[in-house]
Amino acid sequence: MGLSKTELFSPDQNELARVAKAFAHPARIAILQYLLKSNSCINGTLVQELGLAQATISQHLRELKEIGLIKGTIEGASVSYCIDSHNWDNVKSLFNELFDQFDSCEGGNCC
Repeated sequence: MGLSKTELFSPDQNELARVAKAFAHPARIAILQYLLKSNSCINGTLVQELGLAQATISQHLRELKEIGLIKGTIEGASVSYCIDSHNWDNVKSLFNELFDQFDSCEGGNCC
């Protein structure tokens, strides 16, 4: 497999690609939507909500935590997760900067 040559790209491009990869699985999108909807820390409810195995949920939570979209706090024997608001705003800015670069074409036809 070839190298990705990430050094050819800006830090923002590399960060946006890293975050976009985390958004590329529907289970992670569902987890994020559930956390956003609940607007609080949650723990064991994801298994019932999504219908996925605990191990699968844990794997997706780990991915989201590694890129900083969520944070977890230990409460006794369980871990509660919530959106990391600071990092969420940073990710939102990265995507907005990308989307804002598009200047719509006259008449909607650029090609």
